[in-house]
Amino acid sequence: MIYRDNSIDISNDAAHVLRLQAEEYVRESAELSAKNLDSLSPEAMRQTLHQLQVHQIELEMQNEELRRTQLQLDAALSRYFDLYDLAPVGYCTISELGVILEANIAAATLLGISRRELVGQRITRYVVKAQQDIFYQYRKQHFISGEPLSCELQMMKSDGSYCWVNLLTTAIEGVNGETVQRIVLNDVTERKHLHQVLHEKNIELERAKSVAEKANLAKTDFLSSMSHELRTPLNAILGFGQLIESGTPTPTPSQQRSIGQILKAGWYLLELINEILDLSLIESGKLSLSLEAISLNEVMYECQNMIEPQAQKYGITVTFPTLNSPYLVKADHTRLKQVLINLLSNAIKYNKICGSAMVSYRMNGAGRIRICIEDTGKGLSTNQIEQLFQPFNRLGQEEHKEEGTGIGLVVCKRLVELMGGMIGVESTVGVGSVFWFELNLAD
Repeated sequence: MIYRDNSIDISNDAAHVLRLQAEEYVRESAELSAKNLDSLSPEAMRQTLHQLQVHQIELEMQNEELRRTQLQLDAALSRYFDLYDLAPVGYCTISELGVILEANIAAATLLGISRRELVGQRITRYVVKAQQDIFYQYRKQHFISGEPLSCELQMMKSDGSYCWVNLLTTAIEGVNGETVQRIVLNDVTERKHLHQVLHEKNIELERAKSVAEKANLAKTDFLSSMSHELRTPLNAILGFGQLIESGTPTPTPSQQRSIGQILKAGWYLLELINEILDLSLIESGKLSLSLEAISLNEVMYECQNMIEPQAQKYGITVTFPTLNSPYLVKADHTRLKQVLINLLSNAIKYNKICGSAMVSYRMNGAGRIRICIEDTGKGLSTNQIEQLFQPFNRLGQEEHKEEGTGIGLVVCKRLVELMGGMIGVESTVGVGSVFWFELNLAD
């Protein structure tokens, strides 16, 4: 290789100079020795001869060590140039004027030119014109700081095509004491392409998200308006059904059954409409809550009076806690009662025959209270729990006689979160479930 041949030539020149200096020293030493030999005694001459022999052996040993060192140096130099030439990334050495002094095979391959043609060229020839100012400022900053710097810029190959390259530059001292730069060139074209594709995909996703949000808002507005439109005639149907049921003359047993079916279906439909309206208001952000200090004792008492008829109808025993202290929670009075009634109603409807439901509470950290509704129903599997708070998902209860919409728990979750709390469930199949929610205590 060029670099290795140059080093050998330099070594030979240095050896020749040393040889001339040694011969000159020997001639001078011989002249001095000739003058002094006549004055030496035989014993002194023997000692002098012995010392010369010792020095000769020492010199031969030193020469042998130097030869071994030179061989090791040549082997290390050979390995260095092999690693330099065959490295998977490009290496270039450039002068202060930007002329390429050295380059390895990877650098030449990256730029699509032979190494012999590359050396001696200005590196700016291969930098895209639009980014030459960036490269100039990059080199200037590196010369000022002297610290390793990196940057990414677009370079142009010899065939006119483009590639993105990451540059890592270090400064070293050249042969004549000038400062030169060593640059590592790493091809990052594929990564930049993937980044561009990802950026475009993100733009598309943002655009699709915006369209979906507009569609969702339109759906919410539609549900809200339709719920109002349906509730008005439905109230009239329920009102007239109740009048007929209690009117004169008294309906016949057959008529009573028919009226009962009308009223049952009407109340169910009204409940469904109310829940859809609540959900659409929450999702549209139009639901207004009045958060204030609410007495948990009073809300529990109101819920107990409202839920007892349903519990008696199903034969379920419901136990409420005795709150010795007037706990005040930060909540909306109407929505807190809605959450409790919904959870209690589920604990009754989906309980076993002659089962029980128990309401309890406990302090959970500083300034929070957890209200629990425990039932003795069938319990929920892990898969059912994962789908629990999905709209219109009744977890397979459609086959049972109990009516439901699959919206109630979703509304409860959103309401609790809007009141600054959280909701969850713990359940064991065959044992029962514990639905709980936490709220902040009011000052």
